[in-house]
Amino acid sequence: MISESLTLNRYQSLANRSSGAGGEGDQRLVVSALGLAGEAGEFANLVKKMTAHGHPFDPESLKDELGDVLWYLAEAATAVGLNLEDIASQNVDKLIKRYPEGFSEEHSINRPD
Repeated sequence: MISESLTLNRYQSLANRSSGAGGEGDQRLVVSALGLAGEAGEFANLVKKMTAHGHPFDPESLKDELGDVLWYLAEAATAVGLNLEDIASQNVDKLIKRYPEGFSEEHSINRPD
């Protein structure tokens, strides 16, 4: 267990230690993109089972799948020379610009971008 505060960039660095099968360059990007899509699909399938098939709510399984999504996201970022904190910061800036007062249906429907 990691006792220190875990930043996104520290996570990315630690995740990179287990990246052996992904290769380098374009291969790493392809493997991470396919893995990201696959793990997101596994997360979605769990949600489907919990909401439409009567399976019990299982936050630990959801947490596990989201962790896998995060690992492949870190791999994809590394493959293209980006870091997760910059990605997160840019995304928050975009959302603040898009929804300066917080989300609203009006701003969602009539947004400029």
